[in-house]
Amino acid sequence: MKNQTKMSAEKVDVKQKPKLQNVKLEKLHPFEGHPYKIVDDESMEELKTSIAEKGLLNRIIVRPIENTDEYEIISGHRRVHAAELLEMKELPLFHRS
Repeated sequence: MKNQTKMSAEKVDVKQKPKLQNVKLEKLHPFEGHPYKIVDDESMEELKTSIAEKGLLNRIIVRPIENTDEYEIISGHRRVHAAELLEMKELPLFHRS
């Protein structure tokens, strides 16, 4: 499979460049199989402080939800939760269509 990699049961063209855009938080949804519980603990407070002071240093990873303009969060659930606690309205993210 030249220039393609297999993710789940679908093929993704790795030549396609990710697009950077700001997305409203209400358009981001966790996936059902997310294995970790998000806890509001000291670590979450540290993450909130970091995002408030430095911005989002690591982008979240999302995939489009078919036939919508919304996205499923693949990685970055804690960062999204911290952004919600900070009452942010949008997050920058990279995605491939």
